[in-house]
Amino acid sequence: MKEARWQDWSIVLLGVWLVLSPLTGIGVAGDIAAVNSYVVGTAVAFFAFAAISRPQMWKEFTNLVLGFWLVVAPFTLGFANLLGPTVNQIIVGLLVGGIALMVTLGKTTPTVGHSGHGHGHA
Repeated sequence: MKEARWQDWSIVLLGVWLVLSPLTGIGVAGDIAAVNSYVVGTAVAFFAFAAISRPQMWKEFTNLVLGFWLVVAPFTLGFANLLGPTVNQIIVGLLVGGIALMVTLGKTTPTVGHSGHGHGHA
């Protein structure tokens, strides 16, 4: 059985939060900020869950890029004037990107099929 890292589970939860946040009153459920939140949140959760199921570094890089997108999306998509969605997506983007960066820099993804070598776990 593979050990699931807390980082991946944290990113899954952040992705789920992104999907649910427009429904909790952060923004309007049908605007571009909400659509971005639904789409990117689903992708974030999907890739993090995929990394839990089968750890591969490209999945961490994908969430790193998605985290970066969340930070620039309010300005790129034109909803930076909406305080709630902007702050939410920037904070979640920084968290997702930061956690993914920590994993990629630390190279803590368990290597399947190799034993006797350290994997960067404390």
